[in-house]
Amino acid sequence: MHVLVDLNRCESYGQCVFAAPDVFRFRGEESLEYDHVPDGASDAAVRRAALACPVQAITLGTPVEEAPLREVTCR
Repeated sequence: MHVLVDLNRCESYGQCVFAAPDVFRFRGEESLEYDHVPDGASDAAVRRAALACPVQAITLGTPVEEAPLREVTCR
């Protein structure tokens, strides 16, 4: 699971910290830190955190695999 928090929208209510403390935490009084790609054991807690966010600042998705680089020959 990939987690993205819109920090411009986040108002530091802290519901995510209570719902998924292994993923979300405050640094100082209002600065939110979080794991962008938490381990799978946290998926249910992260979903609860996203649902609990009063300003819907948390977006969940799947990590995007990078396409392998191809060698291109220019003529």
